[in-house]
Amino acid sequence: MNIISSKSNLFVKTAKGTILNYSKFSTQRSLILGIETSCDDTGCAVVDTEGNILGEALHSQHLIHLANGGIIPPIAQNLHRENIETVVNTAVKNSNISFRDLAGVAVTVKPGLPMSLTVGMKYGKYLCHLYNKPFIPIHHMEAHALTARLHDKTLEFPFLALLISGGHCLLAVAKDVDKFFLLGSTRDDAPGEAFDKVARRMKLTNLAEFSKLSGGQAIELAASQAENPLQFKFTIPLAQYRDCNFSLAGLKTQVKVHLLTEEKKHNVPPDGLIPDVFNLCAGFQLVVTRHICQRVQRAMVYASRKQMIPENRQTLVVSGGAACNNFIARGLQLVCDDMNYKLVRPPPKLCLDNGVMVAWNGVERWRANLGVLRDYSSVEIQKSCPLGISLIDDVVKESISCKWTKLTELNYAQFRQEK
Repeated sequence: MNIISSKSNLFVKTAKGTILNYSKFSTQRSLILGIETSCDDTGCAVVDTEGNILGEALHSQHLIHLANGGIIPPIAQNLHRENIETVVNTAVKNSNISFRDLAGVAVTVKPGLPMSLTVGMKYGKYLCHLYNKPFIPIHHMEAHALTARLHDKTLEFPFLALLISGGHCLLAVAKDVDKFFLLGSTRDDAPGEAFDKVARRMKLTNLAEFSKLSGGQAIELAASQAENPLQFKFTIPLAQYRDCNFSLAGLKTQVKVHLLTEEKKHNVPPDGLIPDVFNLCAGFQLVVTRHICQRVQRAMVYASRKQMIPENRQTLVVSGGAACNNFIARGLQLVCDDMNYKLVRPPPKLCLDNGVMVAWNGVERWRANLGVLRDYSSVEIQKSCPLGISLIDDVVKESISCKWTKLTELNYAQFRQEK
């Protein structure tokens, strides 16, 4: 590799003869296109290096998969194929630019549903080849974490990130654009998946007001109408384990036991709901919130003990689809208040899967010149991919005992009044 300098510019000539002007990565306003197809949403956006969202588009498959009782990968792939060109063209049109104005194309390549990821990766490579643009492969969970820096321009590294979605539940310290330290992950079901399965078992979609909502949305709305949130007793998962990992599979079993008892007690028909289903939703949501808050609090203590985050700017970022749940966010706010942390939660549309977060991650990588590829032929999708360097074993070794933040202020009656 040869380095050639010319006044304020720095050029690098690669072994293949490609010449890149690295000075423009940080000194010029550049435009990055982002493509997201990791699961069931086809998203695209154009974001500039100053953090302006120039245009975006999104096609949701939500209602189709809701009718099927869950995401069916081949159907998701076909819908991505049918809509990706329209979504990308719409985002570019809304941005009032042409494809040749782009500096690069960022695409989610890991982790996610392989059949869905493949559609986005192939289309992104096609655009890069057609317009001679660099390709920027994106880690889906890194994009969720870093979106907070687009939402809050004052947010600096390092910060603690809680990423809760349909497929993931992660706690990590974000040290830099491409440097994460994993403190905890889920042993089984992620929050979004647990909400979906519980809502389906409760048969909430049989009620008109919940028929078009995701499981998480349905449970949050139903819980807000509860009269006795403490009617059903739950055990907080992993209470005996002094780590930052998550587990929600056991809570699903507890819900099932309550449902079977109530259905038998009230002689509920196959398509019917138990009389106190709102109370059951509230109890389930409350124990999920307590579980998440306890793991987050232990992560805060660990980060402090290891001096991973400066005391004068401790920040918790929460993102991912399940971060849209306002009740969980309220619990996390109480923990942050108690632990002297600032809570940053992007608006709902940026917490859900979208093209903006991918484009912004592309911007972060473009500005830092990390993973901006001219030769992208070897880039492949990955179904599973860890987030950063794991410190989970070290968290276990620390065996941190906590005096838990009291969540007594999580009052459903007050929540209903605010709505």
